[in-house]
Amino acid sequence: MNAKPMSRNFLTLDDIDVSGKRVLVRMDLNVPMMGGRVTDNTRVVRLLPTLKELLKKKAKIIILSHLGRPKGTYVPDLSLAPIVDALAQALGMPVKFGVDCVGAEAEKAVAELKAGEVILLENIRFHEGEEKNQPAFAKALAAHGDIFVNDAFSCSHRAHASTVGITHYLPFVAGRLMEEELHNIETYLTQPERPFTAVVGGSKVSTKLALLESLVGKVDNLIIGGAMANTFLLADGCKVGASLCEPDLKSTAKRIRAVAKEKGCTIHLPVDVMATTAFAAHAPGTVVSVDNVPSDCMMLDVGPESLQQFSDVIRASRTVIWNGPLGAFETSPFDAATVMLARVAARQTAEGKLKSIAGGGDTVSALRHAGLAEQFSYLSTAGGAFLEWLEGKTLPGVLALQTKKAA
Repeated sequence: MNAKPMSRNFLTLDDIDVSGKRVLVRMDLNVPMMGGRVTDNTRVVRLLPTLKELLKKKAKIIILSHLGRPKGTYVPDLSLAPIVDALAQALGMPVKFGVDCVGAEAEKAVAELKAGEVILLENIRFHEGEEKNQPAFAKALAAHGDIFVNDAFSCSHRAHASTVGITHYLPFVAGRLMEEELHNIETYLTQPERPFTAVVGGSKVSTKLALLESLVGKVDNLIIGGAMANTFLLADGCKVGASLCEPDLKSTAKRIRAVAKEKGCTIHLPVDVMATTAFAAHAPGTVVSVDNVPSDCMMLDVGPESLQQFSDVIRASRTVIWNGPLGAFETSPFDAATVMLARVAARQTAEGKLKSIAGGGDTVSALRHAGLAEQFSYLSTAGGAFLEWLEGKTLPGVLALQTKKAA
C-alpha cells in the first residue's frame, strides 16, 4: 500500500535532508480511547513509515497532533499523554512527552531532544490559536522545527495553524502517509477502471449531499444504503414506517436521480429490507418489501434480494469506492448486509477482478468489524478529508503543499 505516485506536484521526504535537523511532524493521533488506553492503534501503525524513515536518517522528531475537540481549553481527558505508550510500543523505542505544545516548557523539551529521538507534544487544540489558524500560534509551533512534514491527510480539510499556518514559517514536505493517501485516492477517483461503482451509506442524505451530487457525475453505478436510502425510497412513493428519513429532502433526492440519469449513472436502492419494531441487539426482524413496511417498524438493514442485486453490481465492477455502511452495523443482526457485501468486494479484490478503496470512520469500523479491512485494495485513514476529496473540494492542507516549495 506504500505506492509511489506516478506524478505529483508536492515535495516529499525524498526531496530534503533531515539528518540532525529538528523535524516537526503533523500527525493524526486522534485515536479511539477507553479508560486512558488506546483501543485501536490503526492510525499509529499507519504513521510508522514516516517516523522510521526520519529516525533512520537521525532526525530529531517533534510530533504535533490533536485529540477530540477541547475548543481551546485544557481538558484532562483529552491529553495526548496516554498515547505515548502506544506510540512507543509501535516504534519499539522510548517516546518523550511535552506537557504543552508551545511556551517555555515545550521549548526546553525540544531543545533537549537528541538526534534519533522522538517527542510528542501536548494536544495542539488546547490552544484556540490552532483552529483559528492564528499566525502567532503557528509561528510558535514552527519555532520548534527546521523542517515541517505534514503527514495528516485526515486533518488537511481544516485550515488550522498546524496544517496551513505553519507553512508560512518553515520549508515543508508531505510525509509518507500523506503521499500514499493522495496517490491512491486520486488514482482511484480520476483513473478508475470501469465499470466504476460507489457504495454510499450512512444515516442522512444531508450529511453526504455534496458527495452524492459529485459521484453521480463520476461513477457508473451508485449503491445507496443505510438510512439515507430511506429518503430516496420516500421520494419514490414508498412508505418507510418509523424509519429514520428526511422528508424535507425528497425533492433533493429526486434531483439527484434526475442528474444521475442525465449523466448515465444507475442508482441502486434496496428493494427489500430487514424491519423491526425495536432498535436493539438481537431484536427480531422481518424481511419485507420496501413497498410493504409496517407503520410501526424501522428499516435497519437491506434484505437478501437487495444484497443479491448489490453483489451482482460489485461483481460486474472493476473499481469500487465505499463510504458508509448499508445498515445499523454496530447492532447485530443489522450488520449482516454490510458484512456480506464487503466479503463480495474483498473476494473480487483478492481474485484481481476489482480495485477497492474505502474510507470514513464508520466505513473503516464496519470493515474491521467484518475482519475485511486489510482485504481491500486501499483503506483511507481519513473521514471528513476523504469525503471532501471525493466531493471534489480543495483541501487547505493539501493546497498548501501544492503551492509552496521546501527550501
